[in-house]
Amino acid sequence: MQNKKNILSIRNLKKTYHTKRGETKAVDTFSFNLLDGEFVALVGPSGCGKSTILSILCGLEEKSGGTVSFEEDITYGYMLQQDSLFEWKTILENCLLGLEITGSLNDETKQYVIDLLNTYGLGDFIDSYPSNLSGGMRQRVALIRTLATKPDILLLDEPFSALDYQTRLAVSDDVFRILKKEHKSAIMVTHDLSEAISMADRVIVLSQRPCTIKNIYEIQMTGKSNPIENRKCKEFASYYDRIWKDLDLHV
Repeated sequence: MQNKKNILSIRNLKKTYHTKRGETKAVDTFSFNLLDGEFVALVGPSGCGKSTILSILCGLEEKSGGTVSFEEDITYGYMLQQDSLFEWKTILENCLLGLEITGSLNDETKQYVIDLLNTYGLGDFIDSYPSNLSGGMRQRVALIRTLATKPDILLLDEPFSALDYQTRLAVSDDVFRILKKEHKSAIMVTHDLSEAISMADRVIVLSQRPCTIKNIYEIQMTGKSNPIENRKCKEFASYYDRIWKDLDLHV
């Protein structure tokens, strides 16, 4: 990863929420660089501020301090926990929504979306409705909708949490394959350590709120390939144990 350029640089990011009862510090001195084509996973205790970081990056929330800088013209795509598909719109119509909102829908961009649907096994469902799709297929549609506007960085907020375990494994493999083939950088929030280790190039472990970085693991495994196979690598269990200990969960 060392030869790749930085496309996002975060320095001393801070977020404080103010209420009538006082102030709550959610994020404190969070700093890291995202490399071109890199997949980074954020893990940490519930409520530590993982999703807050994503919200700040995509502009849904204002930071309280620090700097966020990125390469010129870098754009974000945000994929949420729920697929949020409109049930009354066809699969193609759902995937074109972002292009319509940004005013960039034309014959060329529409064909790009159709090509994505065909490439990733959804071509036969273009005129179907979300209710006709399985949970895994719906998540693939949500990902293609996110990719439709050609974002440089994808922000994934627990994108598989609503799926059953077997479907979750299969869809994580699909998403990983699509992101690598489309050469996208990604930051994923997840509570699933196995998911983080098997998918990410780096795993960032966060502390209890206010979240700071406790450790960063560069995931290097012998014969590393797709997420399902990565779980079988001999180094997998070691990463899992070390990250689990870093989390320091008092349960």
